Amino acid sequence: MSDTGEWQVARRRKGVARKSKSLQVSSNSTSWQEQLDIGKIVKRIRDTVSELRCEEFLQEWKEHLLVARSAFLLKTPENKFTRNPSDQQKGRDGRLCQQLECVCYGLGSFSSCVSARYQLAMLLLLLDAGQIPLKDCFVYDPAFSSGERDVLTELGLTVLTENEEGKHLVTKPTLFYLMHCGKALYNNLLWKNWSIRCLPLIIIIGNSFSGIWDRTIERELKRDYGYISQAVSVCEERQLSCPSHLISIFSDTAVITFPASNLNRLPQSTWTEPPEPQYQHCSDLEITLRATQS
Repeated sequence: MSDTGEWQVARRRKGVARKSKSLQVSSNSTSWQEQLDIGKIVKRIRDTVSELRCEEFLQEWKEHLLVARSAFLLKTPENKFTRNPSDQQKGRDGRLCQQLECVCYGLGSFSSCVSARYQLAMLLLLLDAGQIPLKDCFVYDPAFSSGERDVLTELGLTVLTENEEGKHLVTKPTLFYLMHCGKALYNNLLWKNWSIRCLPLIIIIGNSFSGIWDRTIERELKRDYGYISQAVSVCEERQLSCPSHLISIFSDTAVITFPASNLNRLPQSTWTEPPEPQYQHCSDLEITLRATQS
């Protein structure tokens, strides 16, 4: 699907509620998780990839990603993305595109959780669709066991060692794969990239912002998750469908982008020294904070 005109500015509407995953280390983590049969887990993941490849809804997900990626087509030699030829690639339609990176947070313990395994399999399929090299996909979850980190490395992905709390500053077009993550993680990501220069470089596949808006008391959203509250009026969001037998795994997921033309509608003061989120009023933050130095 190449008609970007079909994209609609995200607006308040009823969405399918789902419980966000908390980026927390499981209290049930035991030594057996550290001694996974890597080959067996890799095969299980690849079998799941093959299973999802046969699902009809996958083509829709791929098409929506490619529509979002088309914003980074290199149309003229003067385009700023042409300054580094090594970052260029030809899309499947032959047009030159800027190379994407990918960041994945909050995947969960995929060796023991079926939902997390399916979400990892979908990530691998989307990386292929977006022509993103496996090594350029950076994954992190404090719930990963050492064995799971070895599995991800065996698959070719790059495992991050630092808890960024979602505060990842983009310098090039980046896909963020954030399935069932908490609001604080999205809010932190938006804050770190809160500028007209950075936000248009971001594609998110994760929780629908309009769904978050519908399910959260407005005053609390504005108070605690102000960047989501502001972004929902200017982002462009396309809901991603999923079959009923996978509803608990992929429900309420959207592709979210931030066109510069929409961002320019916000007052200039919006971008001036945005304060870092603090979350003093949040009892259930749904994110693991990195350890502070004493």
